[in-house]
Formats: sequence, structure tokens, C-alpha cells
Amino acid sequence: MDYRADRMNAIDASGIRKVFALAAKLEDPINLSIGQPDFDVDEAVKEEAIARIREGRNSYTQTWGIEELRSECSAYYERRFGTPLDNVMVTSGVSGGLFLALLATLNPGDEVLFGDPYFVMYPHLSRLLGGVPVPINTYPRFKLTAEAVEAAITERSKILIVNSPSNPTGVTLDAAELDALAAVAKRHDLLIITDEIYEQFCYDGAPATMAGRHANTIVLNGFSKIAAMTGWRVGYAAGPDEIIQDMNTLQQYTFVCAPSFAQYAAVTALNLDLSPTIAAYKQKREMIYEGLKDRFEPTKPGGAFYIFPNAPGGDGEAFVKQAIENNVLVIPGNVFSDQNTHFRLSFAADNAVLEQGIQHLNRLAATYTTPK
Repeated sequence: MDYRADRMNAIDASGIRKVFALAAKLEDPINLSIGQPDFDVDEAVKEEAIARIREGRNSYTQTWGIEELRSECSAYYERRFGTPLDNVMVTSGVSGGLFLALLATLNPGDEVLFGDPYFVMYPHLSRLLGGVPVPINTYPRFKLTAEAVEAAITERSKILIVNSPSNPTGVTLDAAELDALAAVAKRHDLLIITDEIYEQFCYDGAPATMAGRHANTIVLNGFSKIAAMTGWRVGYAAGPDEIIQDMNTLQQYTFVCAPSFAQYAAVTALNLDLSPTIAAYKQKREMIYEGLKDRFEPTKPGGAFYIFPNAPGGDGEAFVKQAIENNVLVIPGNVFSDQNTHFRLSFAADNAVLEQGIQHLNRLAATYTTPK
């Protein structure tokens, strides 16, 4: 008997994990693959977590999270964007929030629209839950435009996922571009899920949010990137009351609640001054873009900590294989896209590692020949 559920045939193991397996035998590789900050959790956040553990805040919280954090998430959006959040719940990371949001809203056959390139979970979770992923080609500038979304809409279209700044491209959408997407969603009665996990990593112009632009919007954000709390699994969601209530019900039967002590520490994280960190990452962005632009012609990322260069020879998978053989870890673009023409590089690394990576990649590109 085959004990595997049929739904498992709809998804594959993460392509990123496959790259890690390929690179497992490398000694001290130049690692430009990891999508997590290269800095540690702030000492004030650590101390808050330790204090809460010691005072006994180690049991379950309410499923929707502690009131202190829910209120502070709303206040944070009001401080940063002038738009408080309604109906906030605490989730087990943004990934947990995305799963709950799709689980609460998708029926079999419903279409989920998102830009291509995309974060790997968007198509896989949609498919897993019986939905139909609809990647919208955004090459070569990687901007998800209102016109492209409009052209992709059918009678089965239900959800539009917006991710700005983007993983894997680092491309950002400004207020006018978000307004245009919101207008399309209103016109076609789409639910928007906006993934804003990288919103602090914004290097050019004013940061923008989808919050407040369309009533039927679920905002997802969290602490893995802005506070380096990747292993603490704390995020938050906000949106229409009925959907958030359904997500909370589902959380009772899945994640139960985010870690208690980490929720208290997240309140502290929302009040940190991150300007020095963002300035340092803007410098990294400049370093990687200037170092790769001549040979790889990448689109300059406006945010996050990724760049999505063209692969020499037009085959991302083949180029990445050779890069790994030369001790440089990057990710082929087809992990994040229906196309195989690019590769993703994370510049969340020490500057010395970035310099090494730039040198190795340029040297490889200069002598690269496409495998036959």
C-alpha cells in the first residue's frame, strides 16, 4: 500500500534544499545562498526573552497571541506608514501566516495570482490546498504591474499575492504602483495577501505598504528579517475580521500559538532603531550591484537582501552547478521562477565574503562556456 497522500504529488522538495545537498561536501564555501540576516538578535531582545522565560512566561498564550504584541504591531504600522492595522493576530512566522491565510480562503480550483519570479511557497502551498497557481511574468524588470495582473484575471481568480520588497529579486513597489494593484483588486473583487517581511529593508525612496489601500487585504509581516529572529518563529497577520477569525480557528488546530517568550521579546524588537543596520545593508547592495553589473546585468534591487542576475549562457541551473563546483553557493533562478535564465544571490553576508563572491563569480563568467 502507498501510504503517501495524493496531495504530495503536487509539490516537490525545495530547490534550495537540493542546492544545499549538492554543496554538502564543500569545505568553507563562499555562501551567498542563505535568506537570513548575517547579524544576530539584538541584545535587548535577547534579554527580554530571557527575563520572560525566568519569570515563567513559558506556557501557551491565547491562540491569537499576547495583547501587548498585537497592539504594538498595529502601532508600528501607524508609526511607519500612518496606517494602523486592524484585527491583528500573532502567527508562527510569516510562513505560518501564509499557510493559514490560504487554508482559510482557498477552495479547489480557485486561482492565486502572483509575480514570477516568486517566493517558493506561493505556488506550492496554493497547489497543496487545491488552488491553481498563476505566475505572472514580470521579466525583465521584475515589477508586478496592474496591467499584467489585469490580463491574467479569469472568472476563477480569487487571490493576488503581492511581495514588496521581493524575494528573490529585491525589487520594490512604490505607493503609486501599489495603488494601481489595489485598484485592479477592487475592480475584480480579489483578496490581496501582501507579504511585507522585508519592508524595513528599503533603500530607495519612501517605504510603502499595501495596508489601507484595499479593504480586502491580509497583511503578513514578522521578525525573521528585521530582528534576525529566524528560529523564534514569530510573525503577525492583519485583515478582514471574518478571515482573521477563521485563521485563528485554524491556528488552534495547527500551530496552537507562537512561542510565548518570543512574543514578548518581539514587542521590544518593534521598537529598535534599525537605521544603522539598513544603512549597512544598503552599502552591501551597492557593493554587490556594482561588482556584478558589468558581466551579469542584474536589475538593481531596491530592497530585501537579494539580487537576481542573468546567468551566463542563459542557463541558471548549469551556471549554478559550476559556481558550486568553484566553491560559491548561489541558487538557480528556476527555484523561484518558471524560467531558468537567472540565479539568486543573497548579500546578507559579511562584506569580505561578498568581495570574494564577486571575484569568483566574475572570474567564472569570464571563462564560462555553456555545457553541451
